[in-house]
Amino acid sequence: MNRCAWLMLAIGMAVSPCFAFGELQRSVGNSAGGSQKPTVTFQFDHDGLPVPRYTIVLHEDGSGTYHAEEVERRSADSAVQQVSMKQVDRPVSVSFETAAKIFATARSLNRFNIFCGTKAKNVADTGQKILTYAGPEGPGTCTYHYSDDKNVTMLTNMFYAISYTLEVGRRLDFERRFDHLGLDAELLALEQAVQEKNALEIANIAPTLDAIVANVDLMQRVRTRASKLLEQTAAGK
Repeated sequence: MNRCAWLMLAIGMAVSPCFAFGELQRSVGNSAGGSQKPTVTFQFDHDGLPVPRYTIVLHEDGSGTYHAEEVERRSADSAVQQVSMKQVDRPVSVSFETAAKIFATARSLNRFNIFCGTKAKNVADTGQKILTYAGPEGPGTCTYHYSDDKNVTMLTNMFYAISYTLEVGRRLDFERRFDHLGLDAELLALEQAVQEKNALEIANIAPTLDAIVANVDLMQRVRTRASKLLEQTAAGK
């Protein structure tokens, strides 16, 4: 008597335990494969910038992570800089509309299984970018410095704008502690960037803006700028 038949008689099962175990294995395997949540990742690498490298990973529900290497500042004096790199890791969140646009565009680009560079020659070096998709539909990735595809360019600019917001947030944190005079110009530049869609998802730096508004030692103009940015964030702008 083979092992499966013996087990059937010993346990009294109506279904072969070998068959049942095989089905359980397949079920677990299918569940694991189907549970992978879609993600879009944007990587940027360009030496010589204050933030030469960063990676943004976004899930379809708008949650995500941000990892960056940043040139550290020891002083408010721009002439006093250190060349060591600071590792930055923080959660990031984007609105439903932003996430939907990013993922819809990624799928329209065949999950980045395309040529997304340029055929033009002598293009200025604006840094290496990598777009990556992962999900149950299958993976995809493309690497480029400059793209001829308008949708790739749109995604690039969106990730630039999210990164810019996070970078400004870190600078504001530094300035509100060590360089109060720098806050006004920083916030003015952020206001203009928001208007021009070069800064997105300001809610990610809302705690920093709240701290500026609450600090009575700062100029009223600075606190007013921060308050207006918070109002735009609350209005979903």
